[in-house]
Amino acid sequence: MDIQSTSKPELLIVDDDPLIIDTLSFVLGKDYTVRAAGSRAQVKSLLRQLDAAPELALVDLGLPPTPHRPDEGFQLIADLLAHSPSIKILVLSGQNDEANARYARTLGAVEFISKPCEPDVLKAMLAKARRMAEVEQSSAKVDTGLIGTGFAISKLHQQIAQYATAPFPVLIEGESGSGKELVAQSLHRQGPRAGKPYLALNCAAISPSLVEPTLFGYVKGAFTGATSSRSGYFEDAHEGTLFLDEIGELPLELQAKLLRVLENGEYQRVGETQSRVSNARVIAATNRDLRQEVRSGRFRPDLYHRLSVFSISVPSLRELGEDKVRLLEHYSTLYARQSNVQPFKLDHKSLELWMQYGFPGNVRELRNIVIRLSTKYPSETINSEQLLGEFDWEEPMSGHSDTGQVKDFKTTVEAARKHLQTNKGFLLDEALRDLERSYVEAALDITRGNLSQAAKLLGIHRTTLYSRMQNYAPGMEEGT
Repeated sequence: MDIQSTSKPELLIVDDDPLIIDTLSFVLGKDYTVRAAGSRAQVKSLLRQLDAAPELALVDLGLPPTPHRPDEGFQLIADLLAHSPSIKILVLSGQNDEANARYARTLGAVEFISKPCEPDVLKAMLAKARRMAEVEQSSAKVDTGLIGTGFAISKLHQQIAQYATAPFPVLIEGESGSGKELVAQSLHRQGPRAGKPYLALNCAAISPSLVEPTLFGYVKGAFTGATSSRSGYFEDAHEGTLFLDEIGELPLELQAKLLRVLENGEYQRVGETQSRVSNARVIAATNRDLRQEVRSGRFRPDLYHRLSVFSISVPSLRELGEDKVRLLEHYSTLYARQSNVQPFKLDHKSLELWMQYGFPGNVRELRNIVIRLSTKYPSETINSEQLLGEFDWEEPMSGHSDTGQVKDFKTTVEAARKHLQTNKGFLLDEALRDLERSYVEAALDITRGNLSQAAKLLGIHRTTLYSRMQNYAPGMEEGT
């Protein structure tokens, strides 16, 4: 779609039904510059062509190649937030059972809307999402997101203060949504490079073929489409900071070139023989276990050791104890101020539930829950039933009707593991991986693709199941 007026905010619409895209584009086109895509692959291609990601996204869960399952839509939410953490995602889907709605919110969607939806309601929800973004942007200068006084956050602040002034690389490890980029930004702001450029590149959100020219630049004629010479991030960052998010996704052949820059600052533009020198400080982040990636041969050990001169582990929200309440108070006050109302409060029982909940989506999930509660119950006291409606809490509060089934399943898996360990004809790691995948596929088949029910059958949390599915071969995501 052609670029329209730059004065209008950009909205990404993702749906595999052309009629729905045409209708939504017509209804919303007066207020937004609409970008449209019919699949996750098309979204990735579109984002690579844009200088900046759209502010808002309206996505369906049922997308090809598995339009009758929510898997592609869930993965798209994760992809969009990995590419642009500030994007506001609203799900507009016919796959509207409560479990799907909760999991979409856990992943980072700010709202779940069931099809069909009246145009005026949709416009109001998009406008509300825009206001959320504006409030967050206006508070960004004072809100680092690293809020809390507990041991874990205090240790994090100490590490940032300790490492900020050093010129060496830093490796930030932590779960998705835990605030790794906020740590990187704090390292930059608190150090001597604060007045210099800060550039960020998400290695998972860019085509492998574009990583090298993006990082190092290129000369005219270096490849098809290179109609002029262009500097890369290392050159543009100069003596500032270059943040490489999802560093575990960097292709092996580029890892060697990154290592060279880290060792002596030298690099070359694509298509150029002249060496250049960068003094940028590199900060990398990952939600993978890079030690395991090294053992598996997917990440260079010399690059790992070079990147991890300093390492910072960002705690998950479930490790923060009372700081969960401090984050609740911070965000509820922030969004109440936006609406000129008093913040909501939790009653005693709901506050206990808040402390018990694990927040698998970490701070991002907590913030979105607060946004929804602020909208639904402004100035009110929220009870436990109202709060539980916002949680993606698969485990029942008491009892478990599937205990025997889960126990039998675990016994079967344990027997299989013992067999593989004693049979010398197997490659153990590969056999265990194949066995695990077989049970996951069987569980999904039994439950007809329902992730919540499949996770219960397997005795694991839904987010754990989805994470493991992402690590299998592409065929798994395609439902093969």
